[in-house]
Amino acid sequence: MRTYILLISILATFYFPSCKQNRSYKIDTKTEPASLRVMRFDLDLIAIDTLKVDVGVRKLYAIYPLFMPVYVREVMGENPDDTAKVIQQIAAFLKNKSFIPVNQKVREVFQNTDSIVGQVTDAYSYIHHYLPALPTPPLCFFVSGFNQSILIDEKFIGIGVDFYLGSDYPAYADMTYAYMLYNMRPASIAPDVISALLFAHYHFDGMQDRLLDNMLHRAKIMYAVAALMPQLLPNEVMGYTKFQWEWCRKNEVQIWNTLVGNKDLFSTDQMLVTKYLNDAPFTSPISQESPGRLGTWVGWQIVQNYMNAHKEVSLQHLLDENNYQKILDQSGYNPN
Repeated sequence: MRTYILLISILATFYFPSCKQNRSYKIDTKTEPASLRVMRFDLDLIAIDTLKVDVGVRKLYAIYPLFMPVYVREVMGENPDDTAKVIQQIAAFLKNKSFIPVNQKVREVFQNTDSIVGQVTDAYSYIHHYLPALPTPPLCFFVSGFNQSILIDEKFIGIGVDFYLGSDYPAYADMTYAYMLYNMRPASIAPDVISALLFAHYHFDGMQDRLLDNMLHRAKIMYAVAALMPQLLPNEVMGYTKFQWEWCRKNEVQIWNTLVGNKDLFSTDQMLVTKYLNDAPFTSPISQESPGRLGTWVGWQIVQNYMNAHKEVSLQHLLDENNYQKILDQSGYNPN
């Protein structure tokens, strides 16, 4: 069994009437409903009686026979067969004065998860329609002690809800960078889930390890998330604020000219690739006023142009396409 652990920041875009839109992907989710099993491991773990942790832990093993061993191994870093050690570690976690208020906040923020579950369920309906071979696993909410945000296994998708308590949650200011706070909110969970699912099943297989290949691989995933979740604004898919998206649109020509003029697009320098694609306060080769991850944003514009120009290319064919030079060449993208 392969387990994927993905700490995802997902990207989004603000709609302006002058912007070129994605092709329309629309189904009636009421006539093509999907089912979604939801597991509240988070609440069950938090509810364990600290005077009877051994009983509570054994109950978790019984109720969550697939999730619990993965959680213990990947989140706790312990051997799932060492029950005594697991009991000891969970007891320490539940009594930790730093995490008691965090766990209480989880109860408050995620007592009702109907909106999140509804968004993921609708996205699963779109997946069944457009990507029928893609699995749609159950959703399992968990608390991680600020250790993991998304945990993907073949049998489930786990959501570390303590990473999504709200951008203004005080504890986050001491543990992460300011530019990451925007996406640490409940509204980011559903697009993060679908993005993580797609990244886990469509691996990077570029013909070369160029910036172009990396950015278009990420971009086609973002395009797919937008197609599968059409109720979201593009900036809600990408993880940009409205202001960040507007900055990109206003400076699209400059961004593209820098990529082409500096020959960055075809560079295999991994440090440069990282500067364009990784989450950061800004994209340093472009401007200190820019948002991070501009490579993916530009890639999305290229992919969108390509799909608008080739109506015969299905969403499945796009995700299976690893010839990124072809996508660029046939996109006709040039914002000048």
